[in-house]
Amino acid sequence: MKSLRGQLLFFWVLLFGMCAALAVVMLTLYRSSAGAQVAAGRSATEQSCRAIAARYARSATSPAPATPQIDLLQVLLQLVLVEAPHVEGGVWQAAGGQLAYAYPTYEGSGVKRDVPAAEQPLIAEMAQLAARTRQPQTDVVRGSREALIVSACPLAAPANDLAAWTMTRTNGGALAAQGSLRAGLGVLLVLVLASGLWLGSILLRGLRHVQRLENRLMQAGADGGAMPELPLTGVRELDRIVDGFNHYRLRFEEARAHLRDAAQQRSRDQRLAALGRMTGGIAHEIRNPIATMRLKAENALAAAPERQGQALQAIVGQIDRLDGLVQSLLALVQPVTLAPKEVVLHRWLDERVATVAPKADAAGVQVSLHHDTPASAMFDPVHLARAVDNLLDNAVRHAPRGGHVVLSASQPEVHSLAIRVDDNGPGVPEPLRASLFEPFATGRADGTGLGLALAREVALAHGGELHHRPLSPGTRFELELPWRIS
Repeated sequence: MKSLRGQLLFFWVLLFGMCAALAVVMLTLYRSSAGAQVAAGRSATEQSCRAIAARYARSATSPAPATPQIDLLQVLLQLVLVEAPHVEGGVWQAAGGQLAYAYPTYEGSGVKRDVPAAEQPLIAEMAQLAARTRQPQTDVVRGSREALIVSACPLAAPANDLAAWTMTRTNGGALAAQGSLRAGLGVLLVLVLASGLWLGSILLRGLRHVQRLENRLMQAGADGGAMPELPLTGVRELDRIVDGFNHYRLRFEEARAHLRDAAQQRSRDQRLAALGRMTGGIAHEIRNPIATMRLKAENALAAAPERQGQALQAIVGQIDRLDGLVQSLLALVQPVTLAPKEVVLHRWLDERVATVAPKADAAGVQVSLHHDTPASAMFDPVHLARAVDNLLDNAVRHAPRGGHVVLSASQPEVHSLAIRVDDNGPGVPEPLRASLFEPFATGRADGTGLGLALAREVALAHGGELHHRPLSPGTRFELELPWRIS
């Protein structure tokens, strides 16, 4: 059972079971206590009294004699009361008083034949009341140490003045025992309810604190920002976890800062390594325009004045080529400084298609746009536009006449944005794939091989990556960037 809610519920059920078991024990003890003894004594006296009245009614002769037969009454009392332990009884008449008495289960040294003098007024009162009302009567007189139980029943007689009575004594603490039982059961009930409310309150407060911490963490994850500092809850156990998390957050932020510095250093090292590898390519790319300009200049000096304009135009073209090469090299070597801002994606993507449209029309290539992304995102629109424009330009150059290029954007995961450029050209040759993103790695005679390297630098600066995916036929370049809402 891993849930805190389930554990607390199990604990409450266990407490409820313990209280229920204790209540059963209390009831069992009560049944054997004074209260139960009083109830049993009352039942015994009433049953014995009714039994005497029933036997008297069956044994009476018809017509009944004018005066009761005392011997018959004595025998009848013995027969009934011998089966009722600790119960004594007799027959009372309004005119003659006590006519018969018996206590066959008396545990004294001899046979008890006299009616207790102290109880005679109560016995006479109950018998007189039963004879007058013709209804059974019972009274319980509670003393400090015992309770006296007296029952009286009317007997069938011509004068209707006969009544049988029975009497027994039992523990006098019946009411106290019964009251204690009720008080104990009430305490148990209050304990169960109070414990349920208390545990429910603890569970509710704990879950509220946990939900607040969870919302704080989820909000920080949705924003894509730094790990939040969690507030204290006031619950000691939870606060120890919060303190541990906050200390871990500090270490994590330090580690992330070191990782960011290491990534920047790695990027600088990669640029320096790339600069060393491309030294030969730079020399080759610069030597060819310089040689061409020298040849054009020498020819112009030796040629007629009317041909010097063409030579100067060719020299200017070579200068422009060198200037573009220098600009690309500077962009590749210098760190990419981002200025992220909120960008409306569909408008920005439409601008990219419009930028490459003239070159695509001249090459006979159709460019289309497909995107299923959020309305806006945060990135550097200038640098990312340069990267996507390089990818589109590269795709248009490699697509055949009548071919097509597709620019698409999607959100494959919650926190990522993918921008893809697909073409149906011949694809990247297998030998070139290993060095595809290195400067001056190109499969075109007129290419410099800097476009893909620049696009990858922009992706790395955004915390993403540029991937090459072979298609059949064609090629896909995918810019994978971390997506953050504005």
